Amino acid sequence: MYHLYIARSEKRDALQAFLKQEGIASEVYYPLPPHLATPCRKLGYKEGDFPHAEKASRETFALPLYPELSLSQQDEVVDAVKEFFGK
Repeated sequence: MYHLYIARSEKRDALQAFLKQEGIASEVYYPLPPHLATPCRKLGYKEGDFPHAEKASRETFALPLYPELSLSQQDEVVDAVKEFFGK
């Protein structure tokens, strides 16, 4: 069983703000790529060393996903994302 639904968007922050206005929670679990996180600082990596990981950390977030999420709630999430993107 899944417990996270990870999505990716170049407009992540704006999409999250829109979802919040719609009463839909979302979460960023990894705001920093591993090489820039505190435990890895001693390794000496800097911003730009892993550009794909850095881009992913700016774009990924989790949408609601849990066993009690009803089909109508799932539809609300999908409809809100579609509305944000004008579809």
